[in-house]
Amino acid sequence: MAAKKPTSKKATKKPPKKPAKKKKAAKKPATKKTKAKKASRSSAKTTGLDKSIEEFRANLERNVTLSRDRLQEVVDDAVSRGRMTRGDAEKMLTDLLKRGRRQTDSLLKELERVVRQARKEVGGRAQPVRKQATQAARRARKKLG
Repeated sequence: MAAKKPTSKKATKKPPKKPAKKKKAAKKPATKKTKAKKASRSSAKTTGLDKSIEEFRANLERNVTLSRDRLQEVVDDAVSRGRMTRGDAEKMLTDLLKRGRRQTDSLLKELERVVRQARKEVGGRAQPVRKQATQAARRARKKLG
């Protein structure tokens, strides 16, 4: 009987197959339609005051506050390194400070508007209760005397 020739291929042992697991569906990012539906639902629940507060909060989140001292320090550093001229640095600093003041003023105006609106809404809600209490006090005074 003839002997088998050894082969150069190594026999690779395949791991036994495991039962297939169900993959979880990847959560898709919300589409514009679903975002619009959520927004319309939430806007139905919110009042004008809530919307104003949300807008104010969004404005605050978009803005960055830096102190004048820190800005001056950064500009001085850039000038000392030769990255910009002193004149350009002073102009940039002045422009940044003007912009910052304008943003601060607009945010304060927005805050004052929100506060006025809140006072108006609270006053409007309290008026019927105040009226009832005044009428009840009048009736009690009539009975007493």
